[in-house]
Amino acid sequence: MAPSPEERERLLQLLKTRSYREGRVVLASGKESDFYIDCRQTSLSAEGHRLIGRLFLRLIQEHFPRATAVGGPTLGADPLVSAVSLTSALEGDRPMDAFIVRKEAKGHGTGAWIEGMANLKAGDKVVMLEDVITTGGSSLKAVKRADEAGLNVLGILVMVDRQEGGRENIEAAGYKVVSLYTRDDFTGAA
Repeated sequence: MAPSPEERERLLQLLKTRSYREGRVVLASGKESDFYIDCRQTSLSAEGHRLIGRLFLRLIQEHFPRATAVGGPTLGADPLVSAVSLTSALEGDRPMDAFIVRKEAKGHGTGAWIEGMANLKAGDKVVMLEDVITTGGSSLKAVKRADEAGLNVLGILVMVDRQEGGRENIEAAGYKVVSLYTRDDFTGAA
């Protein structure tokens, strides 16, 4: 089932009012940009969380129907994987567990890179979620950690593609990328 146009438009409006701002910023990639999108301002709101869960779950069902779990790099993906996992349990016929990929291995205990592995097993087919991609670097690092854990990454679902080479870099590494929105949805470019 394709995402509802009304839900997609409502989430875009939330992102524009809560998460998007114009002005010079330095991104995590080190690149300088004339706009910034902090998706957490939307994904951590009750309405945003609900909409993301519904829209992302529908896109997963459409593009990655064999997926059994969702994960992504902390901190941006944390609310996204939570929203999809909860929505899949409430509305789907096949609940999907969630996992989080740390930026650094846990400094104590197991030294794990991934939280939530107790709910997964080697060979599970998973989709990585991202809030924003610029160069694709954080996505590819998270994919590498998931691969090392024995998970089978089917692709990456992203909320906003900044259209700055990230999609191409990820696809060149052999992973399908599906984005809900692109830079053009915010900047008005055609």
